[in-house]
Amino acid sequence: MSLADQVLAVNDDLPIRTDQAVHSGKVRSVYWLSAADSARLVRERAYNVAPDAPLAVMVISDRISAYEVIWHGEGGVYGVPGKGAALNAISNYWFRRFRAQGLADSHILEIPHPLVWIVQKARPVMIEAIARQYITGSMWRAYEKGEREICGQVLPDGLERDQRLPELLITPSTKGVIRGLPGVPEIDDVNVSRSDLQRHYQAFAFRAAEDIDRYEALLRDGFALISDALAALDQIFVDTKFEFGYVSDAAGEERLIYMDEVGTPDSSRIWDGPSYREGRVVENSKEQFRQLLLKHFPDPDILTNKARMAERPALAEPGLPLEILMQTSETYRALAERITGEPLPVSDNPRAEIIDTLAGEFGLIA
Repeated sequence: MSLADQVLAVNDDLPIRTDQAVHSGKVRSVYWLSAADSARLVRERAYNVAPDAPLAVMVISDRISAYEVIWHGEGGVYGVPGKGAALNAISNYWFRRFRAQGLADSHILEIPHPLVWIVQKARPVMIEAIARQYITGSMWRAYEKGEREICGQVLPDGLERDQRLPELLITPSTKGVIRGLPGVPEIDDVNVSRSDLQRHYQAFAFRAAEDIDRYEALLRDGFALISDALAALDQIFVDTKFEFGYVSDAAGEERLIYMDEVGTPDSSRIWDGPSYREGRVVENSKEQFRQLLLKHFPDPDILTNKARMAERPALAEPGLPLEILMQTSETYRALAERITGEPLPVSDNPRAEIIDTLAGEFGLIA
């Protein structure tokens, strides 16, 4: 098999039986199952969900996005080999640890293939739950310009770039556009304060005001668990994004759970510990790929200047040198194996494998 065959770039055209449009994001595609298939799987697989719970097959690709562009490599390699499997393996590992520690469950019911999750439909909380342990990135750029307040919290003077913060900072932002709330701009991904959440908890889809305390506890405890585990590997958990939602179990009890992915190189910044102690930041996350892009192009302002966003697709069109994709692949794969302690399963032909798997005992191929 060629390198291009090993990359799952298109994941929204699989012959998975569904009676709804496939929802395709930057990396994952979601196939909502029919009511009949959902009920059949709940019964056959004995999932701890309501008998009529809507289920979906979620397929992760090897695509990589940065600066609002999907990138590919020369020679028809339309993704990063092993990236999808690495993201799923890391998330699966942390979700299992969360559950074992009694934090909360996730929306994942079963993992039939390294690139596939079977999930139950959750009612998402409409915030990106962001936790920061170091001042870097956009937060540092704002601080350097004199801003001291973020999400209603005041930062002390005298902080330096990439410095550890005095305490973990929770800086939620909107997930989607929230309309009609005083003081909250009607745009996606805008910072909000804890008081915003408390005053308008229903608009952010919290079931009750006290669930704000619950989400913060799950965010803090989840962050601490990952941070401690990475520290044992001499890696630094810098910041991350979690997502939350509500599901009901077979007994009808509604619970707040973790959603999407957790603790991955796509959703987090992870730094190499020895390098940081030497005064250098070495990224073991997607930020490394962004830095490679900035170094590769003669005019990196196109990538960082939002006013030039229309120029970015032309940069991606010729295809990146394969060494950029392979360096990124090595970062993702090595981190996954280091975290999980197991070899990363990477398929020679992931598309065919997924179809065979879902056609067999799951009976989901049309």
